[in-house]
Amino acid sequence: MTQDDIIRMAREAGVLSGYESELFQRFAALVAKAEREECAQVCDARYTGDNNREDMEARRCAAAIRARGTT
Repeated sequence: MTQDDIIRMAREAGVLSGYESELFQRFAALVAKAEREECAQVCDARYTGDNNREDMEARRCAAAIRARGTT
């Protein structure tokens, strides 16, 4: 879920008005960041330390999720 998704949903729900939008955008960014981190931690939990194929995929998955916040 992206920040834009959260803002769109807030508008659809009628909880976002004009003057609040800057504050809500910051709030949406925090929510999206927290959601990405939770998802990345699910991948991290799959890492066993064996450095086998599955471990490397878990690491790549977690890194890809966290990277979504940098674009």
